Amino acid sequence: MSHPDDVSPINPLPPVVVVLFLAVAIPEIAFFLGSKGLIGGMQAVGWRAAAIQDYGFNGDILRWMLEGGIYPPEHLLRFVTYPFVHGSFSETLFSAALLLALGKFVGEVFRPWATLAVFLGASVVGALAYGVAVRDNPWLYGAFPGTYGLIGAFTYLIWLQLGANGGNQMRAFTMIGFLMGAQLLFGLLFGGQSKWVADLVGFTTGFGLSFVVSPGGWSKLRAKLQQR
Repeated sequence: MSHPDDVSPINPLPPVVVVLFLAVAIPEIAFFLGSKGLIGGMQAVGWRAAAIQDYGFNGDILRWMLEGGIYPPEHLLRFVTYPFVHGSFSETLFSAALLLALGKFVGEVFRPWATLAVFLGASVVGALAYGVAVRDNPWLYGAFPGTYGLIGAFTYLIWLQLGANGGNQMRAFTMIGFLMGAQLLFGLLFGGQSKWVADLVGFTTGFGLSFVVSPGGWSKLRAKLQQR
């Protein structure tokens, strides 16, 4: 039996969340150190811009692939690499904080593969929607669509809990309503971008995927469909 003093007061993060966090943090550390001249020499100043060009998602490239029926692997990889490149240190900091908070909550309930599926699935579908809908600014980068997918999974768990307790399940959508409202206000005040399209679709994807990848989710979904 373990001694009470040996029990950590802080629950450890799920390993899959740690891996995602490191994938976000390590490039940013390199960009930061390079911008300060501490590593990489003179060319390190342009590492961030080069990484966005090489690994960011681009809607123009998506439309070129769809129109020509040509799908080069290096461009398909952009769907899963763009979440790990950010435009600034502050953007990375906020994105990583959300990823840790939501990833911990979801990762303690979902299996590791399911948590990863939600994050990457929301990133891919969010990028597809962005590429089709947005024309004025084709570049998309950063972990927000995937993190919004985790918000969708978090909302799904709260939605289930409220339903089990007889509560108003619409309350589960309070967080996404607040976040999207804040994004809209920020856009009106400081000049809007269209990345909210990818974020909103990422949230919807994460919420929808949770019906399938959550513990017992597929069995529950199949049972409900059979009842109709």
